[in-house]
Amino acid sequence: MAKQLLIIRHAKSDWGDFNLKDFDRPLNHRGKKNAPEIVERLVQNHIIPDHIVSSPALRAFTTAKYFAVGWEIREVEIEINASIYEANVKALLKAINNLDDQFNKVALFGHNPGLTDLLNYLTDTHISNMPTCSVAIIEFYCDHWSEISNSMGKLILFDYPKSG
Repeated sequence: MAKQLLIIRHAKSDWGDFNLKDFDRPLNHRGKKNAPEIVERLVQNHIIPDHIVSSPALRAFTTAKYFAVGWEIREVEIEINASIYEANVKALLKAINNLDDQFNKVALFGHNPGLTDLLNYLTDTHISNMPTCSVAIIEFYCDHWSEISNSMGKLILFDYPKSG
């Protein structure tokens, strides 16, 4: 059974309050508009994950909640993984390798530059930047998440708010 990973960068965040820690930045108006639009595009193409994993940072978790609503997945089912926040490729790959094999299609919500680096590491494509609220879907021909490593994936979709 093939595995599919949806890599989703959080929607546009608000930089208006410089007293907030980076971790606590909320989504701005555009982010709150883009997240429902992008998940609707996925739903229209019957792209719905078995599981959602998110960084605990407010902007990533809020984005994951918008997507969960569109996918009709309950918020309490979103797995929070603290290692995704400010993660590099090595940390992100470890999170992926530790996913439960009962799930074949997983959505991972996180941050740049880690997600762009991960996308390029897992596939033979080169994308210079995953914009906010972008989605990359990578397919792997393996049975276990633990088998996933460098250049094993095939990019089957890359979408972002300004592309449509």
